[in-house]
Amino acid sequence: MAKKMTMADIAELSGVGKSTVSRYFNGGYIKDETRAKISKVIEQYNYTPNTFARLNARQSHMIGVVVPTLNSKITSRVITSIDRYLRDKGYTTLIQNSDHDIDQELQNIQRLIQLNVDGILISSIAITKDHRELLHKAGIPVVVLTQDYEDGISIIYDDYHAGRMMGEYIGKNGHKKVGYIGVYETDRAVGIERRRGVLEGLKEYGIEEPVVGKSDYSFIGGQKVAREILEEQPDIDAIICATDRLAFGAYKVLQENGKRIPQDVSVAAFGGYDESSLLTPELTTLKFDSYGMGYLGAETVLKRIQKEPVSKKQIVGYEFLEGKSVRKLGV
Repeated sequence: MAKKMTMADIAELSGVGKSTVSRYFNGGYIKDETRAKISKVIEQYNYTPNTFARLNARQSHMIGVVVPTLNSKITSRVITSIDRYLRDKGYTTLIQNSDHDIDQELQNIQRLIQLNVDGILISSIAITKDHRELLHKAGIPVVVLTQDYEDGISIIYDDYHAGRMMGEYIGKNGHKKVGYIGVYETDRAVGIERRRGVLEGLKEYGIEEPVVGKSDYSFIGGQKVAREILEEQPDIDAIICATDRLAFGAYKVLQENGKRIPQDVSVAAFGGYDESSLLTPELTTLKFDSYGMGYLGAETVLKRIQKEPVSKKQIVGYEFLEGKSVRKLGV
């Protein structure tokens, strides 16, 4: 078996020092003529550097990304956008999945710090005291996505106003008996702020006491809470869901109970998943700019690495997608 080429070999073949080759791979300054020599050797020998061999460099040119799950359409969009931006800037993305477990999330952050990443983007489940202590001691730039991080830099969705817009939409279309499938308060952005917006939007139209249930983010959870809502309010005329996946569960339960959408029960949600347009009827939903979230996050963490000024908080917008799942009653 042929000997695997090393950075020392590249240096010898290029006629330069090993430190110069290291600067080449880590984005440091070298003369154009020298860079061309190294590039020629790399191309000739089809050399791919071992990413983890660069960890002892002053900059690893790696960015850690911590996400709550890998099976979410929203998370997938965010990760895709982050990775595209960072790759274009010569950085490698290291992704850690927390599986909606706060302890696992903290371990993932600690692991990335130990791997000497240049910065961390964390799409957080929640910001706890332990998070604050760990991030304060990290010693590298950290940008928090989706949760408002008062002690540092954050990029968030406008959950409150999005929720209020959806609540008002259901209210102004004449619905009176409304259910809401939310998520647990451990996720402050969705579990508290989005729900608060929905309830205050409904209140504007005299809907004071909607039937409110809580779930995890799963399809099964959406079904469970939808059944509970129907048991408590059999003549419910609208259900708002905190995510499209929860709405998928609501669709299934309503159909099983002979409820037509939207003739008997309207359904609306948040997410704007591609699959939502394939439902019958097409789901009315609100789509956050997840690609924008990823782009802003990646741009911001690189600016912080370069010690450029950044905004303490940035808010990502949303788009209303009116499907055919909401009936306009008495309008």
